[in-house]
Amino acid sequence: MATYTISDLAREFDLTTRAMRFYEDMGLLRPERAGPGGRNRIYSARDRTRLRLTLRAKRLGLSLTEAKEIIDLYDSPRDTGVQLRKFLQVLGTHREQLEEQMTDLQANLDEVREHEREARELLQKIDPPASKLMDN
Repeated sequence: MATYTISDLAREFDLTTRAMRFYEDMGLLRPERAGPGGRNRIYSARDRTRLRLTLRAKRLGLSLTEAKEIIDLYDSPRDTGVQLRKFLQVLGTHREQLEEQMTDLQANLDEVREHEREARELLQKIDPPASKLMDN
């Protein structure tokens, strides 16, 4: 069975060891401990998969708590219906939030464009030659 050190996984996933320890504190990773006083972390293939899923969830914009809930479902007895329903619920909620943000951003962008247009018109009225330089 493959095992990994904290440095192995940090390097593979381009993370800091501090981030790895944070994921461990959040309960996303559960390495075994070895060496004097249990100071050395030994990560399993399961931990590696959990880390990969955690990072995928982050890329989707999910919180670490949401990621943990979903990933923990896969550690429970195999009822994929429950797992998939939870995953769909979390993704649906997140998609709605992103769509709201996109609507807000589009409105903000439209407002910025309108202010730029108005400012250019005013500038052209008070300083026609300088306004042509600003457009370039």
